[in-house]
Amino acid sequence: MNTSEWIGRKVAGWLPAGHVEKAAAKTAAEAKQAKSNLSDPTVPQGRTTRERLDATLRHKEEALSPRVLRRTLTELQAIVDPGVSEVEGGRRAKGVAQWYSKATPQQRLDCWLLMSEQFAPDATKVRAARELYEAALGTPDEGVAEIRMRKALVSPRTRLLQRFAVFPEGMRFLVDLRAELLPALKGNKRVLALEAELENLFTTWFDVAFLELRRISWDSPASLVEKLIKYEAVHDIKSWGDVKNRLDSDRRCYGFFHPRLPDEPLIFVEVAFMDEIASSIIPLLDEAAEAVDVSKAKTAIFYSISNTQTGLKGVSFGDSLIKRVVETLRADFPKLKTFATLSPIPGFRQWLARHAPRMFEETPEKIRAQLSRAVGFEPAAVEHVMSALDQITTLPERSVLRQWLLGCAAHYLGKELTEERPTDPVARFHLGNGARVELIHWGADLSPKGVRQSYGLMVNYLYDLRKLDRHRQMMAQGKMPVSGDVESLYF
Repeated sequence: MNTSEWIGRKVAGWLPAGHVEKAAAKTAAEAKQAKSNLSDPTVPQGRTTRERLDATLRHKEEALSPRVLRRTLTELQAIVDPGVSEVEGGRRAKGVAQWYSKATPQQRLDCWLLMSEQFAPDATKVRAARELYEAALGTPDEGVAEIRMRKALVSPRTRLLQRFAVFPEGMRFLVDLRAELLPALKGNKRVLALEAELENLFTTWFDVAFLELRRISWDSPASLVEKLIKYEAVHDIKSWGDVKNRLDSDRRCYGFFHPRLPDEPLIFVEVAFMDEIASSIIPLLDEAAEAVDVSKAKTAIFYSISNTQTGLKGVSFGDSLIKRVVETLRADFPKLKTFATLSPIPGFRQWLARHAPRMFEETPEKIRAQLSRAVGFEPAAVEHVMSALDQITTLPERSVLRQWLLGCAAHYLGKELTEERPTDPVARFHLGNGARVELIHWGADLSPKGVRQSYGLMVNYLYDLRKLDRHRQMMAQGKMPVSGDVESLYF
């Protein structure tokens, strides 16, 4: 009997006789509640796995009984048995993965806890290795002591996860496991070690040196095109005509792929060709727009960049994607001189709702007087101004309300820091890659999503290949690189 069969039969055996049907009817509701509890810090986490493994009876809130927990631990330990081959270890891991795929959220939590708490480094060996290393500092034995300490710090958990990656679907299993694990971290610190181990392994396994840059076109397999529709995170794809427009001959779409997930783009970028920097998303998404002669285009606009795998959060390859795409485009289209984005400002409206009083207080008296006349209150309060901004689609071009909102956006993108990094997540990404804030555009995305996120504003981040390193140095000093046009919007 394999792992999945044994555990599956045990799971059925946990319920009292005559209650199997009743329990099955409650499965959906219980699973939903259990999944919610995983990330709820107010839900008590109960006994450690060590306490449960030594116990006889299962507490009410525990999914696996002590007996089944012990057997599950034995199955996990068998995966990393030094006496079995990689192939056999992978086969055993696949059996546990098959059980896991059918387990409830709370049963999965028990599995995470076992991996996290029962496969830690040997504390005695770590302590001895550290003492030896500290004693050897400055001596010829320092290198040997460092190697010994490194080996002591390698946990059995690392080996366990490596064995899961052996079977063909193993990488997919691990990425999905971490995606499910991440929301639970806030309410359950006991699984932090497992999550950190996964992130560390993914950082190596998904290094850009192992990724393949591939163009995605209308001629790509339909299953791949469908995944673009599924994962598009910036501008929703509304129809097959929409996706065909984005993949047409005068457009480009590139993605990074991993050999163990060959048909799954990890991240992709959509590119449009123009004569100048784009100021609105509408022409780029217009299916009826006339095709561009790409051989004559001077500007490449990156208008959508989407990560597809929640389980790879924290693994950075977006900056490398842009660099590789720029290199590819320059080789294919020598006339291209400008590389810029047309990006959303997803955190702006929410940020302004919290900080509008501060921004209004910092607004010069002259502009505040103009705002008062514009909104019809003397003197105007910040609430009056914020209420007037709900009518952004009707504001005239020279409206002081527009001027004030653009100034707030310039401050948000060019000055506002959280933990010494740009507050806006998209700004954090592009400025961290060496771009600069180039232009802010009014009414660039008046879709419901665009208005909800940023009052319809969008921004260009310019990738000046000669200044990327200089901009990164500015960021390291806590100063965000912005153009003179953006600086002119400051109050």
